[in-house]
Amino acid sequence: MNLDHRALRIILLTVFGLVISVSRVGTEHLANRGATYSPVHLRIDNKFSDSELFSGAERGVEWFLRNWDIKGASVAVARDGKLRYARGFGYASLSDSLPVQPYHRFRVASVSKLVTAIAVLKLQEEGRLTVNDRVFGPDGILDDTLFAHPKDRRAFDITVGHLLAHEGGWSQRYGDQMFMPTVVASTLGVPMPVDLRMIVRFALDKRLHFTPGTGQSYSNLGYSILGLVIGKVSGMSYEEYCVRQVLEPLGIYDMALGRNFPEEALPFEVSYYEVENAPLKPSVDGTGEMLPASRGGNDIEALGAAGGWVATAPDLMRLLLAVDGFDYPKDLLSPESINFMTDVYNGYAPIGWRATLTNGSWWRTGSFPGTTAMMKRQPDGTAWVVLMNSSAWNGPELSSDVDRMMAKFIARVREWPEDDLFAYSLPVPVIEQN
Repeated sequence: MNLDHRALRIILLTVFGLVISVSRVGTEHLANRGATYSPVHLRIDNKFSDSELFSGAERGVEWFLRNWDIKGASVAVARDGKLRYARGFGYASLSDSLPVQPYHRFRVASVSKLVTAIAVLKLQEEGRLTVNDRVFGPDGILDDTLFAHPKDRRAFDITVGHLLAHEGGWSQRYGDQMFMPTVVASTLGVPMPVDLRMIVRFALDKRLHFTPGTGQSYSNLGYSILGLVIGKVSGMSYEEYCVRQVLEPLGIYDMALGRNFPEEALPFEVSYYEVENAPLKPSVDGTGEMLPASRGGNDIEALGAAGGWVATAPDLMRLLLAVDGFDYPKDLLSPESINFMTDVYNGYAPIGWRATLTNGSWWRTGSFPGTTAMMKRQPDGTAWVVLMNSSAWNGPELSSDVDRMMAKFIARVREWPEDDLFAYSLPVPVIEQN
């Protein structure tokens, strides 16, 4: 990038940053829960990636959104540990024609599992748990009377490692326990909304589908339970531990657990859009009202550690670069922990990630109604994040098309800017008077 263009960015930062990109959001929702400060920081604006270098690649993204009827998307690309590109496409909200900016926050669905896995391994590095620790029973981490009498005593053999690897013994043979609140409430005789502890009790009142550690079946329940484990071991809430010990040390201030209803949206959070004629679901608050799954029909709050995070694409890039195994920037976790997460021959991996191939390609996907998310680490030092506020008719399978779109995007960029956009989003802590 030439000097004139770099100077233009600095000017834009001054002119537009004060109007658009400076705000007190970050962890202000945590401040309302007793935190002592919230960060003020300069946010990355679309204008910082205005360049002819990207024009051909961006046309491919715009075509993708039209083809799949995606209302809005945020794209971030890093090379060699530096954020080279961040831009929004389409609309954060159709009702007011609000364009997506890189600072807009999206639900990230199962990308949340990577956050949870990192937090568990951070606690292991701190010496506060091990992946071999039992989760339930008198010698388990969750030695709670509510979980003390499972129908299947094999539940006492479930370890932290089993949950990380989707080997806890549950399958979705009879549905996903995290998405059947009315069944849980009626079975246990409790009112809605049902919280996570009630969902776990519901699961423990039934037999496991296989002996822990002898099989594997993707489990939102298992990762949600890991949220309870993190809370018990850390002495904080799951969210607080992740924010204080994982996210804030990386300069990530705009990630938070999401809420169920549109009126509870976080600052700068996008609106969500499902496919036409998507089935309605009973409201998770028990009123009986039939709602879109993305607007109160799915319980995002109960999902928590398995799929509840809301994030910007640049912040997710910071997280990815902190566990990518490359020398720069310095990783948050030790090489041993990252190897545990990614070595497919160790009997556990992929941990947190959706797939970790031996050629060095690792990726994590997330999908539920109104949300499509994907992040990828490539062996050549390129990484990318794509967040969308819409779902498509093919659901989770859309991630394969996102992957192809980004391969074309990267191939069409002949020259990458030298600037690191992260340099334009430095946080400044501000002391709050509670």
